Amino acid sequence: MKVIEVDPDNPEKNKMAMIREVLSAGGTVVYPTDTVYGLGANIFHEKAVLNVYHMKVRPLDKPISVCVSKIEDINQVAHMNLQAEKIIQKILPGPYTLILNKKETVPSQITGGMDKIGVRIPDNAICKDISREFPITTTSANLSGHPSPKSAQEAQRELDDNPDILIDSGPCPGGISSTVVDLTVNPPRIVREGAGMVKLRQFLG
Repeated sequence: MKVIEVDPDNPEKNKMAMIREVLSAGGTVVYPTDTVYGLGANIFHEKAVLNVYHMKVRPLDKPISVCVSKIEDINQVAHMNLQAEKIIQKILPGPYTLILNKKETVPSQITGGMDKIGVRIPDNAICKDISREFPITTTSANLSGHPSPKSAQEAQRELDDNPDILIDSGPCPGGISSTVVDLTVNPPRIVREGAGMVKLRQFLG
């Protein structure tokens, strides 16, 4: 595993380009978000996604959420109705995982065979950069059932040297996992409380 230090506020372009190349070729990358460190792979690369499951010792029928770079990119992986789009415009980027109806182009191994998908746009320059060419997996960089890592060092202790690259940009500012909201139902349903709950409650009422 190659450890790369990246400026969290101004990610170096040459480093970001190299990391995107690794992901494009089917590699795996540990990266920071606005909550905890995540484990990323190109969602359209079957072997890379399977590697994510194996590293985490995660059951294959348990879905993995995806990270995209900007709101328009959600259209690559999911359907947005007017209610969902209104909420999304208000709270993203941010510490939320939003459950939406997936598009047929999304590999079934990502969603555990389900017709819904979790989507994130973290408020973090690094993960928005490395996901700008294709969606990547966004699942905490730890063994399933273990606490989510708040630093690159914690992620490395969890996953050893299995990922191809570990991005070290210091501790994540959030430190707790994202809030999960199901936007396929009306009214929206909070599935898991996490970061950003105060803002979400103010918006949802």
